[in-house]
Order: sequence, then structure tokens, then C-alpha cells
Amino acid sequence: MRRGPCCWLETTMTDSKYFTTTKKGEIFELKAELNSDKKEKKKEAVKKVIASMTVGKDVSALFPDVVNCMQTDNLELKKLVYLYLMNYAKSQPDMAIMAVNTFVKDCEDPNPLIRALAVRTMGCIRVDKITEYLCEPLRKCLKDEDPYVRKTAAVCVAKLHDINAQLVEDQGFLDTLKDLISDSNPMVVANAVAALSEIAESHPSSNLLDLNPQSINKLLTALNECTEWGQIFILDCLANYMPKDDREAQSICERVTPRLSHANSAVVLSAVKVLMKFMEMLSKDLDYYGTLLKKLAPPLVTLLSAEPELQYVALRNINLIVQKRPEILKHEMKVFFVKYNDPIYVKLEKLDIMIRLASQANIAQVLAELKEYATEVDVDFVRKAVRAIGRCAIKVEQSAERCVSTLLDLIQTKVNYVVQEAIVVIKDIFRKYPNKYESVIATLCENLDSLDEPEARAAMIWIVGEYAERIDNADELLESFLEGFHDESTQVQLQLLTAIVKLFLKKPTETQELVQQVLSLATQDSDNPDLRDRGYIYWRLLSTDPVAAKEVVLAEKPLISEETDLIEPTLLDELICYIGTLASVYHKPPSAFVEGSRGVTHKSLLPRTGSNESVESPDTAPSGGPAADQPSVIPTQGDLLGDLLNLDLGPPVSGPPMATAPVQMGAVDLLGGGLDILLRSDVGGSPAMGGTGGSFTPAPNTAAPTNVGAPLGTGLGDLFDLTGGVGTLSGSYVAPKTVWLPAMKAKGLEISGTFSRQVGSISMDLVLTNKALQVMSDFAIQFNRNSFGLAPAAPLQVHAPLAPNQSVEISLPLNTVGSVMKMDPLNNLQVAVKNNIDVFYFSTLYPLHILFVEDGKMERQMFLATWKDIPNENETQFQIKDCSLNADAVSSKLQGSNIFTVAKRNVEGQDMLYQSLKLTNGIWVLAELRIQPSNPNLTLSLKCRAPEVSQYIYQAYETILKN
Repeated sequence: MRRGPCCWLETTMTDSKYFTTTKKGEIFELKAELNSDKKEKKKEAVKKVIASMTVGKDVSALFPDVVNCMQTDNLELKKLVYLYLMNYAKSQPDMAIMAVNTFVKDCEDPNPLIRALAVRTMGCIRVDKITEYLCEPLRKCLKDEDPYVRKTAAVCVAKLHDINAQLVEDQGFLDTLKDLISDSNPMVVANAVAALSEIAESHPSSNLLDLNPQSINKLLTALNECTEWGQIFILDCLANYMPKDDREAQSICERVTPRLSHANSAVVLSAVKVLMKFMEMLSKDLDYYGTLLKKLAPPLVTLLSAEPELQYVALRNINLIVQKRPEILKHEMKVFFVKYNDPIYVKLEKLDIMIRLASQANIAQVLAELKEYATEVDVDFVRKAVRAIGRCAIKVEQSAERCVSTLLDLIQTKVNYVVQEAIVVIKDIFRKYPNKYESVIATLCENLDSLDEPEARAAMIWIVGEYAERIDNADELLESFLEGFHDESTQVQLQLLTAIVKLFLKKPTETQELVQQVLSLATQDSDNPDLRDRGYIYWRLLSTDPVAAKEVVLAEKPLISEETDLIEPTLLDELICYIGTLASVYHKPPSAFVEGSRGVTHKSLLPRTGSNESVESPDTAPSGGPAADQPSVIPTQGDLLGDLLNLDLGPPVSGPPMATAPVQMGAVDLLGGGLDILLRSDVGGSPAMGGTGGSFTPAPNTAAPTNVGAPLGTGLGDLFDLTGGVGTLSGSYVAPKTVWLPAMKAKGLEISGTFSRQVGSISMDLVLTNKALQVMSDFAIQFNRNSFGLAPAAPLQVHAPLAPNQSVEISLPLNTVGSVMKMDPLNNLQVAVKNNIDVFYFSTLYPLHILFVEDGKMERQMFLATWKDIPNENETQFQIKDCSLNADAVSSKLQGSNIFTVAKRNVEGQDMLYQSLKLTNGIWVLAELRIQPSNPNLTLSLKCRAPEVSQYIYQAYETILKN
């Protein structure tokens, strides 16, 4: 029964007495009361203990006495004791074991509330010693007849997994959780999904939520009946599902659409996220696609009638949605008009969305509104409104004239900050539409004296310098700025220097003194390196080659783009997958702000059906795959982002790497040397290193031992009675360059490349092409940890800035002393490239033959003994199809890439080549290649102590022989 407010007041008034005690022997008295025979007195005593605990007093000395009070039927008292237990179990683990029996008993209590309370508390006691005792009661509760107990137990599994993951897996609780997804009660389903999602987040490679059409159907059924938070868990889970085709995507969308009318805004945003994601798979020609667009608008509009804080979250999400699919809200411009009582953060966000939705159809309406805003009292808002008018002019060409006249009207108001903002945006309009609106320059010049902000002064100086030939007194105007040159900000000084040089090149006779004065101020009297450098460049240009100076300084400028503040497309796709979370409010991926980024997985939108993009394109670096002993061995793109951003993108340290626990190759076991490195993420098996950025130094080559322990057999020994036909050196195969990073994904920077190995040196041969409108400079490169420790051996040398439409070829030397981490696939390399614009990420696959070392030829007896020593299950067989080379040509071609023929023999008309190769980390691979004269298919058998490399060695064989 619910109590009314008066009753609640009485309770709080009476409860306050527990907090007001000043007795000296307090603990002693409480101990006596806790052991009292009277139930009421016991309850009062426990309340006092909880009160003391709440205000921070240490009452852990009463642990055994409080735990004794657990043996009671009174639910309220039990709750209080459990509360105490949760708080002190960590500091008193030995005492906490005393409570285990009561938990076990309570988990079998006839009252489901007590069973659920026991299982909930069990999950909150984070004590390793106790967890194994709690497995049995938890197993019973997971199969309890009461759904309330089952749903509580499901959450307990996730908490237990956080304390001891191995225990949960060994006890089979994860399988039980998966079974609960098919439970008849929707709340149990929702909690099971929530628990599995939480576990999957901390172990991204575990593939726990193995969703299929049947389980998706169960989730969609439960969606209609569970609570709002249950619905959010299920919707978030659905968003991670990959439908097999557009029909399945449409069917899911149809069943999720009713959630759009839910009263809870979090449910609405989660539903929008699912729909935005699955719409990627729907063809735009479908009638349903149009219907879905129409259905998405009303719920988003409704979110804007909530309180301001919720409005802001909705607006930040709408900002992303509008950038991805402006057509959803193109007819809803009016709801983004600012209300007088909106807080400033809501006003600014609405303004941003208005500009994104501005089009030829609604521009008149938008401009009228913006002009109104420009006369408001809030200075920040007015400035943003004036900027917005300029952005509209640049975005919608037909409105440019109207925008310019609106800006001129605003300049006439003579309100200082309005005038300054107007001048800044008019400069951009001149850049977008040259030779169109220069008639307004006279009006701008009238306001020269009122400008006091650096950005506005710099914009005005740029206008005077750019159009000096149209302004009669341009030299006087610029000279007026020179008087206080050293008091100006750097931005204004640089702009003034350039403007006066432009003026001199246009009117050389009248402005010689002026240009000498500014060059002297910039070079001799200034201590700003940027200003000095620019001054010296201009001085030398003007003194050595005035014609060249004219071509450089007065060159035609590229037009500015209409939307400079759009989020980069790949980041936008990722943020769409995070609608309704903090990432969508920050407009940053979780890896950028989640501490430690535990379990932050990179997400991207589904490829549209019929597109050429594969589901796992190299840019979305594969995540998942088998994990090794260490958690998250194969990094996802999200981790990569964190890893690479934390590294200094400066030049690598030159000189030999620090030797930390060098990898010692076994004296007998030649093939086992680099095995540990490949199979574990800690480098060289040294526990001290833990795989964090240390480097390993391979041991020097030791002479091959003569005895491998196994006696030489006669049968296989006879194979080597012939001389090994070793071909001549022909150079390692280099694959043609391919595009690794397309320009559209890197703000205009295109990177293509390939890998090569020559005379023991590995290099990455790159072509950088600038397809943007601005100059690129300050290049640097960094690799993420990878399977073979590949790392740049020198900085990325781009000697001159890369101008638009220019390409540069670079050969970057690599070494193999970087940090090692097993990747999936094994030859995956994740790269970050930085320039003056941003940091860009891509991943590529390197051919394994660049890692074949020059001393990979094994001595014959050694080959034989080692072949026998490696277990047969490590042997893998492959077919190399359509290769019509004879044995000598094959041998010669392979030796060029450091695959050495140890021996060759002819058996019943077919040639057998016995070959060895060694990888940079010391792993040996032995091969038998069978060539039949009449058959174009070769049979390759590989033996190696690290069988996972065999597939990649086979690919290297095929690549070398077929090219």
C-alpha cells in the first residue's frame, strides 16, 4: 500500500533519531542491542548501524553481530542486513563467508522477493573467496519458477562475470543466459540481453550475442511487452545485428517502428538508431523507404517539446541525423525556429540545424528569421545568427544576393559586434563568389575605425589587400593599421603583411616605402617565427623574381566549400550507431572519452545492398575472431584509435632498440624460436614486458645443432641423395600499388602503396596524393602493434608541402622491432597517418614474403630431422592451380623471395622440391612442393610449429609463382 506525503514526512522525522546519538560507548551498546531477544529492538539497532554507516562512521566491528540478524523472516530487517553486508564484505572477506549459508538458504525461501533479494546481494558482494560458494544458489535462481527471481539472477551473472569471468564460463552460466533469451517472460528476456550485452562489451571478441533470425524474432516479440528500460536494452541489441538481406531489414524496421510513439525519449532515440542503421540496407526506390522517412519526422519533432535539457540531447542527435539524411526533416524547418525563452545552448543548436536544413525552397523564411535574431540582446546568439546568414549565402547560391543585402542592413545598425561579424562573413562570400558583390566594399571601409576584434580586422585587411586596385586609398587604409603593428594579434600582423605585399604588386610605384616598412617590421622587429619567416620569403621573392612573386601572391584562390563544419563521413556513420548515447551528444566516438576504452568497439553502418563494398572492408578493420589468452588481443578499430592517438606521431627513435629480455632460440628446437612471440601477445615471453610498447631483439643466429634427438630414418634419408638444384637470384616479387586510403575518407588525402623487400631491408612504398583544395604538410606515420612487430625505421619524409592535385612517392624503411600483438588476420597492419589537417586511419594486409629472411636455407640433415620432429597434425596441404612452370623455374623464382630449395628429386616422373624459409621472428617453415610435368596444378605441403602461419605462407607461394 502506498503511503501519502504526510505519512512519509512522519517516517523521515522518526528516522532522523537514528542519526542523533552521542553516547560514548556507542559500539558496545549497539552490540548489546543487536544481540537482544526482542525483534523490535534488533531492528532499531540495525537501523542505527546503517545510519552510522551512512554518515561515514566505521561500524565494521559489529560485522558478526549484524550478520547474526540475517536469520529472520522480517523482509525489512533482511534488507538492512544485506545493505550492511554489501558495504563491508570487501573489507571483511573472512567474516563475509559466514553469510554464505544464509544466502544459500534464502535462495530456497518460499517468498520470491527474498529469493531475488538474496541473489541481488550476492552479485553485489565483490569478494573472490565467496563467489564459488554462490554458483549453486545462482544456478537454481536462473531456473527459478518465478520470473522476478530469474530476471534478477540474469543481472547477477553479469556482475559475477566482472569479478571472475573464468568461473562464470566454467560453470556454464553464459549458456544459461543465452537460453533465457527464449524465456516466456519479456522482462527476463530484456535482462538476459542486457547482461549478455554488458559481458560482450568487456569481451568484444567473445561473440556471445550470436543473433540469428529466430532469436531476433523472440526479441521483437518481447519488445512489445517489457518495461521501457528493457525495450532500450533490446533495441540496442537489435542495432548490432546484421540482417541477411533487405527483406529481413525491412521486416525488423516494420516491427520496431511502433516504438517511435513511446513516451520515453530514450526508447524513441534507440528506435531511431535501429531504423537509421537498417535503412542503409533498403533501396531508395522502395515505397517503404519513403514511408519510413515520413514516420521518422514526427517523433523527432515531439522530442523538442520536452524540457530544455532533453531538447538539447534531442537536437544534438537530430544534428547527426540531418547530416546523414536531411530529407527526413526537410519540411520541419519551423520547429527549429528559436523561442524567446530557450536557453542559449538550445538556441545555438537550433541555429546550426536551421543552416543544415536551409535550401532554395525555405531560404526566404530562414533569412527573415535570422535577421530577427540578429537584433536580439544575447551577444553570443547574435554573433552566431550573423554567421549563419553568411553560411546560408555560401550554401544556397540563389540566396547570396539577399544575404548580402541583409548583412548590409545589419552593418547600418552600427552595433559594433554585429558589424564585425558581418565583415568576417562577407569576406567568405567574396571568396565563394568572386567579382560579384565587390560594390559593397565602400560601405565596409566606412566602418574600418570601429573594428577592434582580431578576426574582423584581419578580414577587413584581407578585403583591402585582395581588392586594392578597386580602392583608391588602399595604401592609406593599410598604413593606418601599421602604426600599431606590434600591438596587433599575430592573425592581423600576418594578414597585414600579405595585404601590403599584394598592394605593392598591384601598385608598385606608389607603395615602395610602405612595403619596405612592413617587411622591416616583420623581419627585424618581430620575435614571432611565423611572421619573420613569411616576411623573409616575401622579401626574397620580391628581390629575386618579382614575376614569380606575382604568380605566387596573386594566384587564383580555390573557392571555399559550402559546408566546412560537416562531420567526416566515416565518423558520422559511426556516431549514427551511437544515437541516444553520450557519444551522440559529444559528437565524438566513445574511444575518445571513455577512460581506458574497455570494450569500446568500433561500429559502422551496414553496407547498402547491391553496393560493391564488402561487409568487412579493410577500412572497418575486422573485429572479433578467436581471442588469445590475453583479453582483447585483436584490437578493434575503436581500440586502434585510442592506441594510435596516445602515441607520439613524431619520428621514431633512431638507433638500435633497447634490448629487453631478448628472445632466445632453443638450442635444439630450431623451429620453436619465434613461436611464443606469434602465439602470445607478450613479447618474447617476458612477463615483465606485458606487450606494452617494448621491443624485442632476436638472438643472433646460432649454428644449427647437429643432433635433434630423433635418429635419422633410412627411408626419408634416401630422398636427399641428389644435389639440390638451386636457381639463380632473381629479386623478390613486389605487388603493384593499390589504394589503401581513399581521398573521400581522409579529407582529400589519398594513399596508395605496396610492400617490398630488397637485400634484407623491408620498405613500404607509398604514393601520397592531395585531392583537397588546401596545401598538406607536417606528415607523420605510426603503426599499431601487429603480429610481426613491423614499425617505421625512420620518419615519413615529405620534403615539401603537398599542393592540391600533387602527388609524391616515398619509400618508408621498416623494421621488425616494434611491439607485437597477434592480429586477425595475421598479416593485418593498422596505420595512422597525420598531416596538418587531421589524423587518418586505415588498415592493409602485407604479403608475408617480405618477412622471409636471407638466411632461411636449412642444412639437409637438419631439415630431415626437423621434418620428422614436427607432429603430423601440423602438416597442411594446399593446391596451387594453373602454374605451368618447371621445377628449375619454380626454384629460381622462389629463391628470389628467400624460399630456399634444400634438395630436389624426381619420383616416378614428378619433381619434388624440399624447401625451407625463416620468418623475421625466427619461425621456420618447411615445404614439400610436388610438380607433375603434365599437370598445371602444384601440390604444396607445409610443416611448421606455428600452423596458423601456413595459410599465409601458401598465399605468398601463390603470389610469387603467379606473378
